[in-house]
Amino acid sequence: MRPLSVWSKLKRNPLAVISLTVVGIYLLLAVGTELYDIYCEHNGIVPVYQQTDDLARYAPPSPAHWMGTDYQGRDVFLRAMAGSATAVKVGVIASVIAAVIGVTLGAIAGFYGGKFDDWVVWAYSTFASMPTLLFILAFALLVSRNFLSEGMVGAIRLAGTVLRAEPGMLAVYFAIGLTGWVTLCRVVRGEAMRLRSMPYVAAARVAGVSSPVIIFRHILPNVFHLVIIYFTLSFAGAIMLEVIVSYLGFGVQSAPSWGVMISDGQERLWRGIWWEIAAATGFMFMLVLALNVLGDALRDALDPRQNN
Repeated sequence: MRPLSVWSKLKRNPLAVISLTVVGIYLLLAVGTELYDIYCEHNGIVPVYQQTDDLARYAPPSPAHWMGTDYQGRDVFLRAMAGSATAVKVGVIASVIAAVIGVTLGAIAGFYGGKFDDWVVWAYSTFASMPTLLFILAFALLVSRNFLSEGMVGAIRLAGTVLRAEPGMLAVYFAIGLTGWVTLCRVVRGEAMRLRSMPYVAAARVAGVSSPVIIFRHILPNVFHLVIIYFTLSFAGAIMLEVIVSYLGFGVQSAPSWGVMISDGQERLWRGIWWEIAAATGFMFMLVLALNVLGDALRDALDPRQNN
């Protein structure tokens, strides 16, 4: 389906346009925060959202601090905005990992079948039976305690340097991605099994086209709409998982994170200091809601069965 055709359908849905705008704002916040952090590191400046003020601790919302301050006098609104960078980063990295694994295994297993297909079915059935949160926490613990081989730990640290993420948090990103490929793999596998019996695939085989070329030319383009829909929805799921992991103390520690803000805020909620939790949950709720609405709209615009 052509991009213009998809956009023409999306723009007729006001909720889809609003959701796309909200997601775009969060993406701009994430990119802006990353660029600002690079600038501060290069010039030896403390980012404004990390600047402390002991005289302004637990200040309620005011014109000077729209969402108040935390236990170190840091501006809660600015920290919640900066937390968008962590959320977008985990969403992109985890969703890309899950999409690559799911599409690759699903397309090959569905097209070829045989023993490889049996192995893929066993693999995604095994991963689906694992408690997702426990797997993520265990993987993060292995990295933080250096239980992995030196080569794997070195690769994770190198990737963390490139992606500007601490090794422990990068391990969480990878763990979320490793648990998120199952659904997409199952769907792509089923679609590949259906497509391999289509007349144009049979004609390509008769013409002597190799199987890898058939997969790239005829299978993958016809499952691309599934990848787009899944990517949008898994993005939201990855963000919520990161918030939970950070809330439990296994995720982001140095960079702003909505999970850490919720964890810090709940300890002081009984004192009437509600604004830290409100800011973090509000920012998270808006992004997750927008991604889910956008995912539903993309499904309606891209799925041929919906169009029919």
